[in-house]
Amino acid sequence: MTAGAVVVGGASGIGAEVVALYRAEGTPVVVWDIQDPCDIHCDVADPADVERATEETVARWDVPRWVTITAGVGHAGLLSDADPEEWDRVMRVNARGPWLCMRSLARVMTHADQPGSIVVTSSVSAHLVDRNMGVYCASKAALNMLVKVAAAEWGARSIRVNAVAPGVTMTPMLGGIPEGSAWLTGVVERTALERLGHPVDIAHAIRAVHDLEWVTGQIVECDGGLSLYSPIDAYGEGIRARRGRGS
Repeated sequence: MTAGAVVVGGASGIGAEVVALYRAEGTPVVVWDIQDPCDIHCDVADPADVERATEETVARWDVPRWVTITAGVGHAGLLSDADPEEWDRVMRVNARGPWLCMRSLARVMTHADQPGSIVVTSSVSAHLVDRNMGVYCASKAALNMLVKVAAAEWGARSIRVNAVAPGVTMTPMLGGIPEGSAWLTGVVERTALERLGHPVDIAHAIRAVHDLEWVTGQIVECDGGLSLYSPIDAYGEGIRARRGRGS
């Protein structure tokens, strides 16, 4: 079996949907994760684990052409209340981990003189201010710049690097918040397409970006229009107020 694709964090959520799309089209795919079902157990926060996973992938399946990195953790809380250990944990998984994976797999692509595409999962939180998600926002902002610099650095090797940035998506990272909750209902009201995102929505965007051979260093937002919302949108507030009055 030749490893056409590697999905880091492919056991659940968005990553699992990317894996399903690959398998449906017959593309060989290797799943890295810290939980089952996976082909290779890998903790992206551990440099040695990442190098071992890369070596095992190449030895058993060959050099991948498409790499998707969806592994990540959430975090909620004020910057003034966060512990330094929380900051380190979120940055280690959301920014350092993708860098370790990107670097390791780009090296084997380069050694094999093989073109490749790397797509990581960022977030609209990389540029939208949320006072209750400061640490998470910072980690995704760091990831966005990592993508841009890597694209510039590795472009001469024919390795493209991009990100897809979801909005609020119904994945395990939400912690089981029911769709009808007040917070998620508010998100729907602020989303142009008037629904929440689902993992398969993001997976289709990731697959599409992999196929765009003249695109690199880009952050493609896939949020149903959530980031179009303005908190000072008087027209939108008026519409919501009238809906509340039943008019």
